[in-house]
Amino acid sequence: MRKLLLICVAALAAVSVSAASAAPEKSGPQVIRSGKCSGAATWKLKLKNDDGRLEIEFEVDQNVVGRRWTVALRRNGRVVFRGVKRTLAPSGSFTARKLAAGPGGTVFASARSGAQSCRGAASL
Repeated sequence: MRKLLLICVAALAAVSVSAASAAPEKSGPQVIRSGKCSGAATWKLKLKNDDGRLEIEFEVDQNVVGRRWTVALRRNGRVVFRGVKRTLAPSGSFTARKLAAGPGGTVFASARSGAQSCRGAASL
């Protein structure tokens, strides 16, 4: 009986190890770039492959709640997001997120609020 139990445990361990190694990778490497805007705000651009798509995340932190920003995200020269975001409490920042078809690419992100503008780029 004890021998049968050991065989079952060993078989179960072998199956779980092979299943874990065969599972597809959900996300790949991540690229993060950051910088200063033309005024007091800062920006951060993150790129990450996620299930065969490119996850794009562009954050602007101004420390002012309720400010309206016009945002554009371009991937390989093509617009993938264009819209308006507002900075939110408590941090006075906003985040624009987009999942784009296919992995990798070069992303240009821009945001404008009044006379202040933010621009960043990253490649994955």
